[in-house]
Amino acid sequence: MVKSVRTVEEYLHYLESKGFQFQEDAIGFIFFGKHYTNASDEIINTAIELTLKVQKTFDGSFYVSLLETLLSNKIETRTEAIKFVKENELLAI
Repeated sequence: MVKSVRTVEEYLHYLESKGFQFQEDAIGFIFFGKHYTNASDEIINTAIELTLKVQKTFDGSFYVSLLETLLSNKIETRTEAIKFVKENELLAI
């Protein structure tokens, strides 16, 4: 069975259950990025994941910039996003 993509809300709850604490401004940035870019939940969740891996905390401006970069390069899936950032050496993951 293929794992379905979580909604952004589900993903944030999942991360919180793993110990990540998001301040109100971080939640605001996440949903601002979602509405500003009209990105899919899969891409939003991937941008959150990569931001946390690289920054070790949530950095709203980094997240929005990463999100814009992924979308401007027509990245549509988590797999494509990870491949893109590795190939372009955008992040040390």
